Amino acid sequence: MTQHLEPVRLPANQPPQFYRGGDAIAALRGATGTDSKFGPEDWVGSVTTMFGQETTGLTRLPGGAWLRDAVAANPEAWLGPAHVAKLGDSTGLLVKLLDAGQRLPVHFHPSDSFARKHFDSHFGKTEAWIVVGTYGDDPRVYPGFRETTSMATVAEWTREQDAPSMLGALNSIPVEAGDTVYIPAGLPHAIGEGVFVVELQQPTDFSLTLEWRDFLASPEKGHLGIGFDTAIETLDTSGWDEDRLKTIVQHTAGDRATTVDLLAPDSAEFFRADRIQLTGNQLPLDPSFGVLVALGGEGTLRTEHGGEFPVAKGDTYVVPFDAGQAELSGSLTVVRCLPPAPERSQAR
Repeated sequence: MTQHLEPVRLPANQPPQFYRGGDAIAALRGATGTDSKFGPEDWVGSVTTMFGQETTGLTRLPGGAWLRDAVAANPEAWLGPAHVAKLGDSTGLLVKLLDAGQRLPVHFHPSDSFARKHFDSHFGKTEAWIVVGTYGDDPRVYPGFRETTSMATVAEWTREQDAPSMLGALNSIPVEAGDTVYIPAGLPHAIGEGVFVVELQQPTDFSLTLEWRDFLASPEKGHLGIGFDTAIETLDTSGWDEDRLKTIVQHTAGDRATTVDLLAPDSAEFFRADRIQLTGNQLPLDPSFGVLVALGGEGTLRTEHGGEFPVAKGDTYVVPFDAGQAELSGSLTVVRCLPPAPERSQAR
C-alpha cells in the first residue's frame, strides 16, 4: 500500500527578531506564560532561513527533520509535478504571523532580477499582508512614497538617518482586520505599532533597511553587505497616489462569502490567499501544497486518503500536495495560503 503524505499541525516557530511584539501571536495560539517581547514573527511551514543563518527560521517536522529537507527529498509529493516543473523543489512561499509591537523601520525588498545579481537567489521578496487584528490607538501601515522622490534625496535621508523625513514621505493608511496590502518588490514600506498580520512572501529573508538606527546593530545589516548606493537601485521611488494605492490595498471585512480571494490581482504570480468562512458547512480543497492558519472556531480537515485532523483557533497546518483532495468542515475561519498556480509562476 502506498503511504501518502498528510497534513502536519505545526507548533510556533519564532526566531528572535530586533523589534518587539508577539502578544497577539500568543493570544491567537492560546499560549500562556511566554516571553513574547521579541517573538513578533512565527514562521509557518518555512523552508527559509534568516539571512546569513544555517537553520534559524526553518520549520522542524514532528519527527525531527527539517521541512526543507523533507520537501527536497520528495518534491513531487510535497509540491505536485506541475509546481516542480516550474519552481523546482522550492515551495515558493513563506508564511508568517507578524505582530508589530512597535513600528517597524522603513525598508524595502529586492526584485527577482536584483536578487539573482546580488544575492545569487532565484527569488526576491515580494510580499503581502492580511490584517487579522489590530490594537492600540492608531494602527496603520505605510506603503510607498506619496510623491516621486529622487534617489539623491533617499540617499541623503539614509546617510543622515533622517527617520522623520523617511516616514513622512510614505503614505499613511489606517487599517482594520480584513484589510490586505500587496507589497511589490522595491516598494518602500513600514508596518505601524498594533498591526497583526498573516504575511505571505517569497521564500527569502532579504530586507534592505533604510532606517537602521535604533533598530539594527549596524548599517551593514541594513544593506546586507552590498552598500546602500547599490541597494537603492532596486527601490521604487515613484509616487503612489490614491488611485495607485487602490491596486494594492483591498478591504475584505464585509465580504461574508464562504471563500474570499484576499489579495490584489497582481500578487497571483507570487502567491495566493483565501479566507474560508464556514458556518457548519463543508468546503472541498483541491490538491496543493499550502499553509492553513485558523483564526477562529473549530472544525475538521479531512483528506481523500482517510486522514482526519481537528482544526481550531490558533492552529497552523502545512498541507502537502500528496494529501490529495481535502475538505474543511465545521464552524471555522481559516486563511489558506498557497504558492502561485503553476501556470502563473515564473519558471526557474
